[in-house]
Amino acid sequence: MIDITNKIKTYRSAVAQAIVRLSEQETIDAVRNKTVPKGDVIEASRIAGLFGIKRTSDMIPDCHPLPVEFAVVRHTICGLEIIIETEVHTIYRTGVEVEALHGASVAALTIYDMLKPIDKAIEITGIKLIRKK
Repeated sequence: MIDITNKIKTYRSAVAQAIVRLSEQETIDAVRNKTVPKGDVIEASRIAGLFGIKRTSDMIPDCHPLPVEFAVVRHTICGLEIIIETEVHTIYRTGVEVEALHGASVAALTIYDMLKPIDKAIEITGIKLIRKK
C-alpha cells in the first residue's frame, strides 16, 4: 500500500455505474413485479452493493480501510437494462473511487446471480467511474 500518513484529511466523493443488460422483457417484468424466485432483486442488489462499498479493503489488496461517511446504491430500469449507480463520501486521506466501483460491481453481480436461472443471456457492462471529488 502507498504511505498516506502525511496526507491531510479532506472531503472525498465518487460516483460509479454498472449496467446489467437482460435479454427478455419477461425478466424485467419479474424484477418489477418482485416475482423472481430468489426474491426482491433490486433490494438484494442494493444491500449487496452497500456491503461491497464497506468491505472494499478486504477484497482489493492495495485499498486502505477508510471511514465511509455516506453510501447509497440506486437502480434505474431503462428498457432491458438495470442501471446501477453508487455514491460514496468520506473525509479521509485517500479517495473512494474503488469503493464506488466495487459496490457497483457487487450490486451487478448480485443481479446476475439472482436472475441467471430465468435469463441465460445476462450481460454486465459499463462499469465506470462517473464522477470524483
